[in-house]
Amino acid sequence: MESDLMQRTAAQNPPPGFHPIALVDGFLGRNGPVFVKREDDGSVVFGSRVMPHMTNPMGAAHGGWVATLVDVTLPLTARFTVPELDHHFLLTVNLSIDYLAGAKLGDWVEGRARVLRRTTRMTFVDGLLSVEGETIVRASGIFRTGPGGPSIPFWSDLPAP
Repeated sequence: MESDLMQRTAAQNPPPGFHPIALVDGFLGRNGPVFVKREDDGSVVFGSRVMPHMTNPMGAAHGGWVATLVDVTLPLTARFTVPELDHHFLLTVNLSIDYLAGAKLGDWVEGRARVLRRTTRMTFVDGLLSVEGETIVRASGIFRTGPGGPSIPFWSDLPAP
């Protein structure tokens, strides 16, 4: 499984500065990879190239795959930018997605999000997915702070794909 993911990682040809997220098992291991880049201001940008296994019969990014990228971008933005959340799993309570345009096979899709509010148990996040600067998805989510867990490392020590 990991070698298959490594081959798909290399095939993605991400823009400079993006590193794969070290999630090789489960759903993302089969439907990824997803990349992340930390900006100078501490924010994070997620990305993935639309590959054949991510498309619908029309050759466009499958809506379920797009929703998955949203469900990675929003909670992981909180985990990677809010120190108190780094070691907590964030459980999706609500996810609202507006599909504004599509992404096609080969497109590099980027996701950016921001934490709007936090309570003791909940984190509220909104975000956008875009292709070449054009917004294709607007989303918001509510995430419950779950049990502790390991950090999610970047594979920054891997050779560039």
